[in-house]
Amino acid sequence: MSEIEDIYAELDVDISEEEFREAVEAKVEEMAGLADEATAAQLVSHSLGGGEPSSISAIEPGPAEVSFAGKVVGIGDLRTFERDDEDEPGHVINLDVADETGQLRVALWDDEAIAATDELERGQVLKIKGRPKEGYAGVEVSANRLEPAPDTEIDVSADDTTAIESLSMGQSDVTLTARLLGTEPVRTFERDDGSEGKVSNLVVGDETGRIRVTLWDDQADTAETLTTGESIEIVDGYVRERDGDLELHVGSRGSIDEIDEEISFVPDTTPIEALEIEETVDIAGVVRSSDPKRTFDRDDGSEGQVRNVRIQDQTGDIRVALWGEKADLDLTPGDEVLFGDVEIQDGWQDSIEASAGWQSTVSPLDPGTTLDDGDSDPSTDSEGLEAFTETGESSQSTNTDTDMNTDTESGEHTEFTGTVVQTGEPVILDNGESTLTVETTEDVRLGQEITVRGRMVGEKLAADELF
Repeated sequence: MSEIEDIYAELDVDISEEEFREAVEAKVEEMAGLADEATAAQLVSHSLGGGEPSSISAIEPGPAEVSFAGKVVGIGDLRTFERDDEDEPGHVINLDVADETGQLRVALWDDEAIAATDELERGQVLKIKGRPKEGYAGVEVSANRLEPAPDTEIDVSADDTTAIESLSMGQSDVTLTARLLGTEPVRTFERDDGSEGKVSNLVVGDETGRIRVTLWDDQADTAETLTTGESIEIVDGYVRERDGDLELHVGSRGSIDEIDEEISFVPDTTPIEALEIEETVDIAGVVRSSDPKRTFDRDDGSEGQVRNVRIQDQTGDIRVALWGEKADLDLTPGDEVLFGDVEIQDGWQDSIEASAGWQSTVSPLDPGTTLDDGDSDPSTDSEGLEAFTETGESSQSTNTDTDMNTDTESGEHTEFTGTVVQTGEPVILDNGESTLTVETTEDVRLGQEITVRGRMVGEKLAADELF
């Protein structure tokens, strides 16, 4: 017997000698001549005999079987297929099992697969033994044995619908309901085999967080049929990691549809007063002003476009540059908006500004989402709305003769209804056509629609009533 055969004979794992020798050869190549076959065999033997993985997240593809516990969080359909060398058809069913560290897919075959349709249900905890491999949606285990493990507790949800905060790397068969926060155009690319592929991206959010969704090939066109702000259901997604962040992917087996369900989303954003240059952050606030769209010529001769808006939260205000197709978005004073993944840059006159490029999302929010219930009174600059563009030109008229029931000459009684686009002293209201400066001691909130009555003093309204 050779030394490799001796080492293999001492193994207490379910692996063929041929697979063991292939693993040894791979180890010799990996060590680049630093280990001979006998040493490599010892290393492989040691790795195969390392015991059970401590968690699902620790399972990696390899020739050795693993044994682990997992809770059933998804059960696929029983599928039948023809084998090339047998008259009898084969059967397979996929389970999604999870523990507190992650999720993976387990394939059951033939009699085990048939039995699973009657004997297994969501929420069961199983002891599973099988061989892990790289599959369609991450690590998969082809099981050759499983049994109930009722005494093992695993604290994960087995509900049909998953919350964004509970998604984990490798998770598959994900059903998620969320609000659509933004879409990106469909892009094409060439695969290694020369065929053309398509991809697009969405950003969605629910009560627990926000995540980017990648749509592949036939699913990519779906992005152009969805409406930002609507609720959607994603079926059979799988979780991947990109640049340290989790993403939800949807391929040919998945689907995305708009649904008639109210889903709230409260953004986890950075206060404007805390922003720093070169950060990429999420910010949210009330639109105070909106500039006209401008076009420009790029270095390559193509035409670009940009539009600036100024937003305010409870801590301050900032200008946001909307590039490309985002310049066409319909944003008006009083709108509450989330700007996701914007880059903070040097701005005009030593200020900072946010840049919303192709990787950013711009999403409308429910009224009151970006506001708190406290008595915050953010300061405003003395130049007011007239300093928001690079040229110093105001993007909002200061006319006060629209939608008033009397003349606006000094001392005349006036009534005006509009949205609060600036708090503090003074308050500024906007009705979509004009703005009005109001002097009042009443507490108001950004985005609040109010009606004021009082006398005009110059270009300001001294409010007697506010409701």
